[in-house]
Amino acid sequence: MRLLLDTHVFLWWCADDSRLSEQARTAIADPENEVSLSAASVWEMAIKESLGRLTLPEPVSRVTVRLGFRALPITFEHAEAAGRLPSVHRDPFDRMLVAQAWVEGLTLVTHDPAILACGGVSFLPS
Repeated sequence: MRLLLDTHVFLWWCADDSRLSEQARTAIADPENEVSLSAASVWEMAIKESLGRLTLPEPVSRVTVRLGFRALPITFEHAEAAGRLPSVHRDPFDRMLVAQAWVEGLTLVTHDPAILACGGVSFLPS
C-alpha cells in the first residue's frame, strides 16, 4: 500500500499519540508499505511553528529521512488538481493533500472529517 500521511497523522506517529488508530499504526509500520509526507505538510508545520502554535524538536526533513518516509514534492499537476477540487474543503493544505493522493494514487491517512468528505480518493481513517 502507498500511504500519504495527513499532517496531524505524521505528528501523532512521531509522538506515539494514542489518538492514532491501531489500523493506521499497523499500516504505517508495515515495511511493505511506502509512506509519504507532502511538502504541503512540512510547509503547514513550519507556519504553525513560526506562529508559536507548534514546537518541533528537530527539522521535519531530518525526521522524515530517519523514519524512511518518502518526501512528496508539490508539482504543477498537483496544484492544478487542487484548484479543480470541489469547495467541500477550503483549507489549502488539505486540498493539496487530497489532490496529491488523487494524482499519485495514494491512500490518504487522515482523521479530518472534512477531508473524508472529499470523494475520489482512497482513505485510511486514522
